[in-house]
Amino acid sequence: MATTAQELTAQEPTAEDAGTAGATPIVTLTPEAHRVVREAMEQEPEPASLALWLEVRGVQAGAFIYDLFFQAASDAADEDAVRNDGDVRVVVPASSVDRLRGARLEWSDEGDGGLVLVNPNLPTPEESSPGVPPELLAAGITGPLALRIVSVLEQAVNPSIASHGGRADLLAIDETEGIAYLRLSGGCQGCAMSQMTLKQGIETTLLEEVPELTRVIDVTDHGSGENPFYS
Repeated sequence: MATTAQELTAQEPTAEDAGTAGATPIVTLTPEAHRVVREAMEQEPEPASLALWLEVRGVQAGAFIYDLFFQAASDAADEDAVRNDGDVRVVVPASSVDRLRGARLEWSDEGDGGLVLVNPNLPTPEESSPGVPPELLAAGITGPLALRIVSVLEQAVNPSIASHGGRADLLAIDETEGIAYLRLSGGCQGCAMSQMTLKQGIETTLLEEVPELTRVIDVTDHGSGENPFYS
């Protein structure tokens, strides 16, 4: 079974999942997922004392990432959500309750097989883009200046960093101050050379092509990059 965030995958909910969050437990297990979890738990020391803990670890590329592990059920705090799914006790820490409400843990036979979390909840814009003022996120990137920046990124910047598996996307723009907020992904996320790429490549190009800009800010979560070109 998956016991780390890297092994646990997330899946978009289908139409039948819509509207169920308020009527279901925090997290449910399908019969096959229950069997897999139960068998894995039996291999642990003192399985009767354990619970399946499932929590949101953070946000990456606009989606939640998760931790799934076994831990003593007695470690649950009063504010944590604890329930029995058959003979498996499930604990969701209080900080993850609203983010996981209505989620379903399934077993997928795709590839080598693994547990898949179907979660009807998505991160808020603020969670997806930390470091960007909320009012700028709310303003969107549909204005003429933003569209010009996006055009430069798509036509001049991204083709040049694609050889490294990288990409740059505009998240928000402060038109008053002339500041563009970018997120790097792919080979640029977590790359040791990302700041050089930003300053000597991306920012230089944007300032030349869009003279209204005065500064470019990288709000990428480089700590969660999984495939940096240089590390």
